[in-house]
This record gives sequence, structure tokens and C-alpha cells, in this order.
Amino acid sequence: MNLQYLIHLANYSDGVLYVLGALLLVELSVIVDRFWFLRRTILRGLIFVHELGSHGRLDRDTLNQMADGASDLPEASLLRMAASHHGQVKGEGLASRLEESVLVLAPQLDRRLWLLDTIITLAPLLGLFGTIIGMFHAFSVLATPGHAPTAVTGGVADALVATATGLFIAMLGLMAFNAFNNQVRQILLQLDSVKTMLINRMDGQPMITPDNGEQQRSEMLSVARAS
Repeated sequence: MNLQYLIHLANYSDGVLYVLGALLLVELSVIVDRFWFLRRTILRGLIFVHELGSHGRLDRDTLNQMADGASDLPEASLLRMAASHHGQVKGEGLASRLEESVLVLAPQLDRRLWLLDTIITLAPLLGLFGTIIGMFHAFSVLATPGHAPTAVTGGVADALVATATGLFIAMLGLMAFNAFNNQVRQILLQLDSVKTMLINRMDGQPMITPDNGEQQRSEMLSVARAS
């Protein structure tokens, strides 16, 4: 299959294959962009969740430092929101404000996925349309005197290439679309985990570590002896 034959197929469908080729380029661009962004966000987010889990009670300075370290991660917005309300809002009020940040971030996570959704539906329809046009060309040979049967069958085969191309583009887009939706769900779960951790560490008691745990036990014994 050389370039000349590909041009013949595209012309046979009256240019529909050119449109399908453009859709394939758009689809691949979205796939590469979303794969890089979502995969990077998930991996860095996992590291951040483990780091946040290692902290005890969080103060405003610590929250601001962690927000700077998170840089362009979605978790940074939650940290900045928590820092701005530190010492002012607690419990359900703080949870509502953090949930508001998650809702604002959600559209950024599935950005441009609507293009994949549109291509998944449009590509097979365009492929079928190109095949119908190709069929017109194939059967128009019957109207000419002295036509050869092989010309008709060869034309039908060329016409079916458009449908096959549209189906291939749709299948590729469908696999990518489902995979990206799953990754978006994972990121939202990470954000929900960060929200819960922030509420617990801004509202609760300092986490007992082996060092300060021993100190607390000594203080309790001293109080018991004094009483």
C-alpha cells in the first residue's frame, strides 16, 4: 500500500478519508496530552498523600509550605484553602470549603475528553458515509457498456476502507476515553483522601509519635504521683 493508493482511496470516498485522518490526528494529540497529564498527576499525588499522612497537627505555615511544594498539583488548591481558613473554620464548615475546591478542580481533570467522546461517535458515521459514497462510484461502473465485474468488486473493497478506518478510530478513542475516565476517578479519590486528612489534622490532636508519646506518659505519671 503506497501513497498513491492511499490518495486513490481518499478520493474514492470524496475526501471523507481526509476528514477521518484529521480526526485521528486530533484524537492522538488528546490521548498523548491527557496521558502525560493524568499519569503524572496520579503518581505525584500518591507521593503527596503519603507525605501528608506522615504529619501530625498542621499549622498555617506548614500548610503554605506544602502548598508551595505541591506547585501545580490539584492538591495545592486544597492546601491553600485550608491555610486561608486555618483557625477560623473547623468541622463541617471546613469540609464544605474543601469540597468546593474539589468541585472547582473537577473540570480541569477531564479537560478535552469531550473531543474523544465526540470522535468515538462521529468517526464510524463518517466511515459509513464514505463507504456509501464509494458504493455509488463502484456501481456507477454498471451504467457503462462493456463493464468488467472485477471493477465493481474492486470498487466495493475500496469503499469499505472508509468504514474500517472509522471503526478503528472509534475503538482507539473508546479505549483511551475509558482509561482516562478511570484515572480521573483515581485523582478525585486522592483529593477526597487529602480533604479528610486535612480535616483530621487541623481539627484533631497532635499525632503521638514514639518520642512525644514517651514524654506524655512521663507527664501523666508525674500528675498521678502528685495527686
